Amino acid sequence: MTTQIYHNYIIYGVIILLLSISLTPSTMSKPAEQYRFITNHFDGNILFSPFSSTTTYLLNYDGEIMHTWPNSNPPGYSVYPLENGNILRTAKYYLNSGGMVQEITWDGDIIWEFTYVSDEYLSHHDIEPLPNGNVLMIAWSFKTIAEAIAAGHKPYLPPFKLTPDHIIEVKPTGSTNGDIVWEWHVWDHLIQDYDPSKNNYGIVADHPELIDINFAGGHPFQTVDWTHVNSIDYNENLDQILLSSWYFNEIWVIDHSTTTEEAAGHTGGNSGKGGDLLYRWGNSQTYRVGTATDQQFFAQHDAQWIESGCPGTGNILIFNNGLDRPEGKYSSVEEILPPVTPNGTYMHTPGLPYGPENPLWIYTANIPTAFYSSIMSGCQRLPNGNTLICNGVNGIFFEVTPEKEIIWEYINPYPSFNRNKVFKICYIPLEPQYGPNLDGDGSLIWTKVPAGSTQTGTFVVKNIGETSSLLDWEIESKPDWGFWTFTPEEGYDLTPEHGAYTVGVSVVAPDEPNSEFTGELKIVNKDDSSDFCTIDVSLSTPKNKAFNINLLFLRFLENHPNMFPILRHMLGL
Repeated sequence: MTTQIYHNYIIYGVIILLLSISLTPSTMSKPAEQYRFITNHFDGNILFSPFSSTTTYLLNYDGEIMHTWPNSNPPGYSVYPLENGNILRTAKYYLNSGGMVQEITWDGDIIWEFTYVSDEYLSHHDIEPLPNGNVLMIAWSFKTIAEAIAAGHKPYLPPFKLTPDHIIEVKPTGSTNGDIVWEWHVWDHLIQDYDPSKNNYGIVADHPELIDINFAGGHPFQTVDWTHVNSIDYNENLDQILLSSWYFNEIWVIDHSTTTEEAAGHTGGNSGKGGDLLYRWGNSQTYRVGTATDQQFFAQHDAQWIESGCPGTGNILIFNNGLDRPEGKYSSVEEILPPVTPNGTYMHTPGLPYGPENPLWIYTANIPTAFYSSIMSGCQRLPNGNTLICNGVNGIFFEVTPEKEIIWEYINPYPSFNRNKVFKICYIPLEPQYGPNLDGDGSLIWTKVPAGSTQTGTFVVKNIGETSSLLDWEIESKPDWGFWTFTPEEGYDLTPEHGAYTVGVSVVAPDEPNSEFTGELKIVNKDDSSDFCTIDVSLSTPKNKAFNINLLFLRFLENHPNMFPILRHMLGL
């Protein structure tokens, strides 16, 4: 590790520590009797990674830990479930606030570990798994004071580098490798009206699609960690990315359909705007339209589009921390309806703030100041219409109805009640069983059988779906060696109450001695081809002894040529 990298780690470590000390309420003690409070029960689990623990937890609604993933690296804040059953986890690389992403199996094996850290960049905070298997990551770039001033920044005194954010898309290519296939940089989309002799000069209010390099939100470390993007989300339908900038008190939307080259410019992509901001909301002061009274967000986190299948699909949900909120320190969860058209463009009147004027739905406590988390925290809309909320500083998870009634609550005790902060949580629904569900069991293994002989065996088919559901199944494919027959080849109206149904198998072994054959039988649900099971098959035939004897005889003659005349005489040749 170079001296410069280590110096950067110390700087950012001190910043995070100071923020935690200065922004964390002093009343953090949690009595043991507040460990769990449940008024209702729902199907599903909650994935979370405590800030002060190296272990990731899977929690059910009964307050039981269903699974854990121990690790040697502290969390880099967020963790997500993957469709393959693995988890995707950010991790701290040495002592900094990020730098690493890990994919971990259910059994705890790290099958991918990617680091993004150097003198020039460092990943941090949040990630987003993409449908194509790639991963979006937030990262800092390190700019010198001279570079910042050349870009139009006002001169300033602290001897730190400026750290504007950028986004990378990483395609895993090996257990510790990945290709960066797409990038977007804040640094490519700046504007300033301070010095006409410097780069990026223009009228800030005329270009809300650009980011004012001289905007300062009043936070103590904004001269270093200037934009502080703390969450990232992806909308597959729009092919757009949603970012949350803590210091700007804003959310931003950018176009992901661009190439990396287009993302660095102002044209291209589905939007035709390259990498410029398509939409921003929360603090119109950032583009000189509006005043402090128009500010909506105060150090917000976890901005996300509400997922398909949930009420409010396509709207944006945000945990609004409420840090420095003029009317008092309290948190809220807010849902906004962005002014987006079906083709993915955002309606906006020049000279006015982006809409909407106000959130569509807001959750606050009955006494607002009773619910407050100054940093971190998150939220998620559930399929039942409720909203799951993480009060990150206090390690409290709770679920509220659309009418804002708390129906479930849990206080995280890991690693202890006094050190239980959680950056965010993720709800994982249990897979529902509606109708039949195919399952199979057994294996067909035949060893040292004569070539060309007939072998028999069995396996079972079961319907493990909903009670009284009817399963129609068939054998869709079999190995391409041997001659196969099945008794039967298909079945109808199999219910869970029938239990295991036995299928007879007969195969004529290939007429090939000294060979091994493997493969599988594939059994499918006739009404749902994605519902299938496989049965492993293997067969081996012994060596041809006559062939071996002849081979040994020939080798004997090669090694003893003087015996050839004697054998010819004995055989009368």
